[in-house]
Order: sequence, then C-alpha cells, then structure tokens
Amino acid sequence: MRRSANRALASVVVVGGLLVPATAEASTGFEYQSLDGTGNNRAHPDWGIAGAAYLRVAPARYTDGVGAPVSGPNPRNISNRVFNNTGQRLSSGRGVSQWAATWGQFVDHTFGLRVGQPGAPQNISYDNADPLERFHSDIGFVPFGRSKPVAGTGVDKPREQVNALGSYIDAFAVYGTADRLEWMRAGPVDGDMTNNGAKLLLPGGMLPRLSERGDPAKAPGMDDATGAMRERAMVAGDHRANENTGLLAVQTLFAREHNRIVDKLPQSLPEEVKFQIARRVVIATQQYITYTEFLPTLGVHLKPYRGYDPSVNPTLGNEFATVGYRGAHSLIHDDIRLKVPAGRYTPEQLDALRAKGAVVTVAGNSVAITIPAGVAVFNPDLLDGVQLGGVLQGLGGYAAARTDEQMGELVRSVPLKAQGLTAVFDITAIDVERGRDHGMPSYQQLRAAYGLASKPSFRAITGENSEAFPVDPELTPGNEINDPDSLDFVRLRDSSGRVVASGSENAVTGERRTPLAARLKAIYGDVGAVDAFTGMVAEPPLPGREFGELQTTIWQRQFEALRDGNRFFYDNDPVLTTIRHRYGVDYRQNLGDVIARNTDVPRGGLAANVFRCTCP
Repeated sequence: MRRSANRALASVVVVGGLLVPATAEASTGFEYQSLDGTGNNRAHPDWGIAGAAYLRVAPARYTDGVGAPVSGPNPRNISNRVFNNTGQRLSSGRGVSQWAATWGQFVDHTFGLRVGQPGAPQNISYDNADPLERFHSDIGFVPFGRSKPVAGTGVDKPREQVNALGSYIDAFAVYGTADRLEWMRAGPVDGDMTNNGAKLLLPGGMLPRLSERGDPAKAPGMDDATGAMRERAMVAGDHRANENTGLLAVQTLFAREHNRIVDKLPQSLPEEVKFQIARRVVIATQQYITYTEFLPTLGVHLKPYRGYDPSVNPTLGNEFATVGYRGAHSLIHDDIRLKVPAGRYTPEQLDALRAKGAVVTVAGNSVAITIPAGVAVFNPDLLDGVQLGGVLQGLGGYAAARTDEQMGELVRSVPLKAQGLTAVFDITAIDVERGRDHGMPSYQQLRAAYGLASKPSFRAITGENSEAFPVDPELTPGNEINDPDSLDFVRLRDSSGRVVASGSENAVTGERRTPLAARLKAIYGDVGAVDAFTGMVAEPPLPGREFGELQTTIWQRQFEALRDGNRFFYDNDPVLTTIRHRYGVDYRQNLGDVIARNTDVPRGGLAANVFRCTCP
C-alpha cells in the first residue's frame, strides 16, 4: 500500500557506517535507488554493484595465463610515433563540440573507476633522448601502477580487476558514497543521514572547498596530482572532479540542478523525501541527456528500447572500460577554448585570468579564452575566474578534436610539477599499458570477440592505400620511424575539403608525410601483435559517425546493456511520471536547458543541442 509523501521516515539502515533512511518505500511511497547499485536487479542484486569485477567479452590474455602482462613496444614510443599530433589541431568535421569530451568524462566518473594496487608500480620508461620526444621528464618514466586484482584471481585463475563504482548511470559523480554525501549535504556530520537537509552545500553557488566545514583533513579526499590545491580543492561526489576546468564546471552545474529541484518541491515535505526526489530526477536527467543527445551526436545509434530486461547484466565490461571508452580521449584538444560575449567580464577580470595563465583575446563583441594544458588541470580557482556560465557556454563554441589516433597535449603530454621535479603524464601511453595490465585481447582478437571481421594488413586497419614508407628526401632511409620529419603534415583540409595552411584552426583532416599504416608496421611488425587500444583508434571513422567500427560496436553493446539492464532507467520508471504530475518537476531536459536554468546564460545564448558546435 502506498504511503503518504508527508509521513515521517519510519526506519533507517546502516550504510558505510552511517545511519541512512531505509531504501524500500520510505515515506515517499517509492523505492530509493541505492548509492552503490545494490538491488537494482531483484533476482541478481549484485549485478552492477560497486566493488565487483568487470565483465569480460573475450578471454583474458596474460603471458602465463593468469596475470603476467604481455610484452610489447614501449607505450611512450608508440605515443610519440602514433598518437603525437605535433601541435596541429584537427577538429571534428561533423561539428561535435567540446561538450562531447566534458560530458563523456562526467559519465565516465559516474560508472567506472579502477582500483589501484598499492606497491605495484610498473612505470613506463621515458627516453628524453628519443628523437621524437618534445617534452623533458626529470624522473625518466611515466608513472604507472597495476590495477588491484579481484580476490582469488591472478594465482591459479586469470586475474580480474575491480570497478570501484556501480555500473549504472546514476549520477554517482554528483552524490558519491554515503560518508562523502553526508559531508556534502546541509546539516550536521554525525554519522546519521536522517537529520541532513535536502540540499547540497553550494556556498556562493559553487561546490564547497575542502575547508568548508573547518578542518580540511576531515573533508572527503579529492585528487590533487600536483599537490598544489591543498584546501582549495572543490568537493564533489567523485574525487576526480578537479582534474580539469570543464569537468569541474559540469559537476557544479548538476549540484545546482539538484538544489533547484529541491526549491521547487513543497516545503512541507520531509527533507529526506525532497532529497530523494531531486536525486531521482537528476539521475534521470543524466541518463536522458546521455541517450538522447550525447550518443546520437557521436553517431552511436542503439537498438530501439523495448523495456527493462532483468536477464541483461549491465555490469561494466573490462573491454569497454579499458579500451572502448578510453578511445574518447581523442575528443580532447590540446587546450580548452571558450568564446563568450565580451560583456561578461570587466577588464580587471580579464587581467586576472591572464595572470592565472589563460590566453585572452578580445575581438569586437566577443572574448576568446584559451586555457593551456598545464593551466587547466587541478586548478579550481580558474573556474571562479572564468565563471560557471562562461565555461558552460564556451564549451559549445569550439569543436572537439577529430576522433582518430592523434591526441593533444592535454592528453598525451601533461607536465606535472612536484617537489621541484617535472613528470610528463601521458594518458595514451597509460591506455596502452593498462590494456596489457588488464589482460586485454589483441586488436584482432577483440574485433573477433565483437563479431567483426579480422584485418589482414596494417593498411586494412587504417584504410590507407599503402603501408610502406615513401621515398622522400626529407626522410632518413631505413630509419623513417625515428625521423621527426615522418610526422610532418603535408596537406590539411577544412570541413569543405579545401586545402588550408599549416597550423590552421579550421583543419579537420590532415595528410602526413608517412602513412599511419607504415608507422604501425614499423612499430609492431605483425598485425596480430597490435594492442587493442592502438588498433581501435587507428581505424577511420565510419560514415556519419565519430568513431571507427570497433569502438562504435563496443559502445553500442555496453550502452544498450546499461539501458536495458537498469530497472531505474528513465523510460522504465513510473515514479518520474508521478513526480512530474504531483510536483511539476520533469527530467526531460536537454543539456542546454539545464545550463540556462542554473546559470546566468539565457537559453537563446546556447545551441539547441550544445553537443553541436556553434563555431563557424
């Protein structure tokens, strides 16, 4: 029997050492979705839960059959010869905006987080003398550590890895775990969630700093790769929120959206009821934007939804988390660029941004702000300077990077300084090594696991006409793979196919002095030896899509499982209809709507679909 929405909470349970309201039909009359995914599937309550092993599509591949990573070419050497864009910006020819990368990371921090294994470094060697190396490292390696194995694996049966998060798209990045959530909610921090307020802490409309409740040491931990943020770090549901300015902005946006919904609810409702209604709508909104804007804009089209299927296990796949989703790193440009109306900032504010390391150019009625790779990371004060509305609006003003094997400096060569030493953080090298750590199949094996035909040659992978180095006086015969000139761009074209000058901001395709297939062949020697990540991003995009065949297929299968195996998916949740009719709160908003309702940016100042670029 349904209970009155105004009735006080009747019971509590202990979660993570905290007293929290009972999840089953508390005073709202509807079931609360657990924070860790437990109980989503009633027949299999452990499907998709936090702390479980990733699923596998293909058998694990280890040299000893249980846990020793396969060997292969040095990942930083691969990065310098395959992923290196040498500073030439290539943008999406389909007009996909920078929002694609930002939203992709926000969703990633909702359903996936590997667990590291303490004391298991397997650092990637770094050769400053490499003729293709453009960045200097004082420590001589790219930091890398193995992932923690699932208990009981890696000894007499293949090593498996742990996903620290629940696999569902459930706005975890906004709310986090129970202890973290209690700190972020208004009210006391006393181990009893039942006496907390409905709203999230947002002093001045921004995420709280570590020092918001006094002693920063007692606040939830937040990643700080540079050690420079200290108590300045902002606190969110996921500890990675400060990684870059765009991510921190979208985290702040959805905390504001939660509080906006709470304000629309009757004040007579109990605080916990208001909190759970707002959380339910925020989760559905994140799902709705993902499935109706984000995926279609990227050209990832799913089978029609036919309702919840309790036989579908939505647990995140190892191949998706370790290879398929990491391919989205290609969407990220060398820097973050914003273009907003000039009237947003005073001259003094623009000078302050310049002092923080941003490049500011005022042209007529607009201002362009470029945030270099070394400035955008772990710098929460920058969000205050650019302003939330400015960042969110600006992300739609420039195109995302072309999704191919070429990666920008913000991904491939981020300089991090600590204790007077500079280390170069190369995510693409880590992507390759992580695949070996997790026992990923080879590129050919992964294609077979997803029902795709094998590729008989390197040129078949890349779609090029040749896999031989050209006879070119600019290249060193017999040593082309180590010749910096091999990466020269000899021709660039814009979205209309017109040839543009070197360094052009309008380039969407580029022809290099040497074929990618030739470089892959020189590095790997045999098609069967190609790492899954390297081969996947080397595939040309399918017509009308951002990704190649393998990456598209991996995404389709995983996002269908995340949808079909989620009992709380928005199209299967009658509670959302009840909330809409009773309180006038609707999850059916596109991202532009959410931005306009929570910032000073008018809806008319945003594209109908912000995932489409408004740039020329």
